[in-house]
Amino acid sequence: MKRLRVWAPAAKRVEIRLDSRGFDMTAEEGGWWVAPEEAAPAEADYSFLIDGGDPLPDPRSPWQPSGVHGPSRTVDHAAFSWTDANFQARPLASAIVYELHTGTFSPEGTFVGAIAKLDHLAALGVTHVELMPVCEFPGRRGWGYDGVDLFAPHHAYGGPLGLKRLVDACHARGLAVLLDVVYNHLGPSGSYLARYGPYFTAKHHTPWGEALNLDSPGSDEVRRFLCDNATMWLRDYHIDGLRLDAIHSLFDQSAVHFLEQLSAEIEELSAQLGRHLVLIAESDLNDPRVVRPRECGGYGFDAQWSDDFHHALHAALTGERNGYYRGFGALGAIAKALRHAYVYDGQYAPHRKRRYGRSTAGLPASRFLAYLQNHDQVGNRAQGDRIGHLISEGRLRAAVALLLLAPFPPMLFQGEEFAASTPFQFFTEHDEELGRAVTRGRQREFAAFGWDGTSIPDPQDAATFERSKLQWGEAQTGRGASMLAWYRGLIRLRRLFPALADARMDRVRTLVDEERQWLVMQRGPVGLVCNFSREARRIPIEIPEAALLLSSSEGVKIRAKDIEVPSEAAAIVADGREAETEVWPRGQSSV
Repeated sequence: MKRLRVWAPAAKRVEIRLDSRGFDMTAEEGGWWVAPEEAAPAEADYSFLIDGGDPLPDPRSPWQPSGVHGPSRTVDHAAFSWTDANFQARPLASAIVYELHTGTFSPEGTFVGAIAKLDHLAALGVTHVELMPVCEFPGRRGWGYDGVDLFAPHHAYGGPLGLKRLVDACHARGLAVLLDVVYNHLGPSGSYLARYGPYFTAKHHTPWGEALNLDSPGSDEVRRFLCDNATMWLRDYHIDGLRLDAIHSLFDQSAVHFLEQLSAEIEELSAQLGRHLVLIAESDLNDPRVVRPRECGGYGFDAQWSDDFHHALHAALTGERNGYYRGFGALGAIAKALRHAYVYDGQYAPHRKRRYGRSTAGLPASRFLAYLQNHDQVGNRAQGDRIGHLISEGRLRAAVALLLLAPFPPMLFQGEEFAASTPFQFFTEHDEELGRAVTRGRQREFAAFGWDGTSIPDPQDAATFERSKLQWGEAQTGRGASMLAWYRGLIRLRRLFPALADARMDRVRTLVDEERQWLVMQRGPVGLVCNFSREARRIPIEIPEAALLLSSSEGVKIRAKDIEVPSEAAAIVADGREAETEVWPRGQSSV
């Protein structure tokens, strides 16, 4: 077992406490302290004491079995018997990503509990499972974005062993695993990093307070802390990639940006391990530099979330124009997102009241993940309502077709594939005072959207968490089973036609009629015709010998140069010369 070490550059004395025994640690260069050899058991609970203060968890604690305020526990990563030696993740360009929250995905709300649902995901056509943050956060229930022990899988989910079992089970079914990590802030309760050293800086501020120190004195070790955390998940837990939360709140004026450093180290680790590893960013900047190669002055990330696609689709379908939906709503915005990823790539953005964004020219669509729903866009609504709660089923099916046939890798949010009736609400388990403060903060945030913040469910109430759990029986009957078949059919279609795997956005053709409320997207021999109006429409198509592949409604009629589509419906057609019967039967009935 390696000797335990901790970085505490300003400390005059550091003690390690193992159970009831205490040992003085030895100072080393660079502000590091190392424990004596006798204080390195195979498995033990331990804490650090800085200059005679209270016992504190290890900043790099691998396990917090008693929560954020309790002692740390050592973990022997070599003790787990992995069975995934031959697994390789599929490229993101051909990915179907599925975002899930461990606590609400299964009845058990644990890593092991999620394993029972993996066959469902594999049958759906999912290739990558994306876990919302799993590092230790305050309490037993929460979203995970207020984590404080970045190296420790949450104790209520099953700790280190449970996470390893889940990842191994995913790999056994051909599913890669992505993990959401938060490096832009730490939670408000249980964060002891500032007691150890200059992990934060007053030079930059975030919505959560002082920023992590990436470019001020002491920042070398803070950057090392975060890079070591990233590589730990990929190496010790066999995670296949990371999604970094809100990188626009990572402030760094260094010559080599932290994100560039991180992508270089992950690329190096990938070569060492012989495994494909990826980095995905959430960015509010509409700056393609994030996903451009480092050799071209970029940060070298593999992909980023595409908010503009979501906003354009959501605003057009629901009619909402508040908050960041200002400036969206026209079908033309959807068409632009399909061809350029960003709707705002240098134009004036009404919500921001300034010019915003930059062109994505030269980049493939595989650099941008698209989604109709995700944890933010559902959970940050006042009632946590899903898109299916806001629009008709016809519009929903058309939107799903746009998502799954677009040139971008699609991401689904847990339960959307069977039109889950359950909301996904914001829930916490903080102490009473902090819980009240969080509730007040969310009420102010909702005011920007014109929502009544006083009506939001109490995040501290356990019932808010329980309401957000998926009801898996819905996938077996009625509307849920029908929607699940629609998703499966579209995913199968995406796999069958090579044109739907083409990531060149300049090859996507779109046609829009704002007044008559229809949109056509054509990708090679495949066309998607969406009628969002409340009347049947005759819509022009430019596909010779068009054959119907799939429709969301009965009554679609194909003529020589146009197609008649019922109200609020979608139809997928293809050139009959390429839609061979053995590939996809012509005239496929609606699902």
